[in-house]
Amino acid sequence: MQLPDFFNKIGMEATPANIGFVGSIMFALFLIGWGLAFLWGPLGDKWGRARTLALTIVVYSVFTGLAAFVTDIYQLGACRLLAGIGGGGEWALAGTFIAEIWPEDRRAKAGGYLQTGYYVGFFIASVLNFTVGAYLGWRAMFLCGLAPVVLALAVRLMVKEPPKWERKETEAKRGRPLREIFSAQFRQRTLILTTLLTCSIIGLWAGAVYAPTAVTQLAVKAGFQGPEVPQLVSRAAMLFSGMTIIGCLALPFFAERIGRRWTTVLYFIGMGLSVLLAFGWFFYRQDALWPFIIAMAFVGFFGGNFAIYSIWIPEQYPTTIRATAFCWAISFGRFIGAGVNFVLAWAIAMAGTLGTPVALTGLVFLIGIAILPWAMETKGKGLPD
Repeated sequence: MQLPDFFNKIGMEATPANIGFVGSIMFALFLIGWGLAFLWGPLGDKWGRARTLALTIVVYSVFTGLAAFVTDIYQLGACRLLAGIGGGGEWALAGTFIAEIWPEDRRAKAGGYLQTGYYVGFFIASVLNFTVGAYLGWRAMFLCGLAPVVLALAVRLMVKEPPKWERKETEAKRGRPLREIFSAQFRQRTLILTTLLTCSIIGLWAGAVYAPTAVTQLAVKAGFQGPEVPQLVSRAAMLFSGMTIIGCLALPFFAERIGRRWTTVLYFIGMGLSVLLAFGWFFYRQDALWPFIIAMAFVGFFGGNFAIYSIWIPEQYPTTIRATAFCWAISFGRFIGAGVNFVLAWAIAMAGTLGTPVALTGLVFLIGIAILPWAMETKGKGLPD
């Protein structure tokens, strides 16, 4: 069964608008699953970072692979939801693990390196879409998602728990980490970090999700036809992910020199302006395909702002609740992001265009910038024990 058959089953025509609408729903389900990933945090604090990380990879990979065998759109939605639960835990557990095993003088760089992993994967996915997806279809693409199971086995068999956690293991198993991150001592930093991550999620994901559709529309308008269109979309996605990798690698340099807060301001401003320029201006210009792709490349670079959280969150919590705090901060914003995706899908359907509704999501970074004065600056401070 091919993708248009799914639309026929639910009484919808497989038009670009409907494909974009259903794509938003699928992505929102993935984000909801990612939001539920806050449950991995207490497991990581009580059961161990490496063990829990391996399990998150297995859950993500298995349900991504199973999506290749679905027979209707509801099964696909369920697979995306469950894959999101696994995928959401990977970053938090890996971020906590990396922060605790790297030497203090290189820990910030490690946070930047870690975040590039996601976009290296995105780059590989773009290459696979350019080759496997273009010739074998979407089912083959989902099958490729089974590959990380090998990584999970390697993590489980070869990687030891961080000494920091082993020293606190008994204390961590007795604690109530979800309650503790909202105690009087940690409540403000938990709420601020959660809000900042929500801004990052809304601002980046709206643009990233709709970029392929936007490039497709602009490419068709520019005269591209047949296989040229998906191949151009793949090239644009490769550029986007490549620039995001550069943004992640550059971020620790700024974080160590101007601090965590000012680095976040810098990336938030760049991100907001890039989204507004790409979708609010170039999307509506004549012969603006390449300017749009270049603007999206800058969206990618400043989308590297996610790397700041791999550095910043572990610095604000002790070992016994670090994984829980990380998971909560990155997960809760996914619920809000999912809601925004539903609203955005509705707004695009009502407006009959994706440009202006997506462009307006860039304004969310103003909220993040407004609350940053109350964020805890941790530049020059070591990782709490």
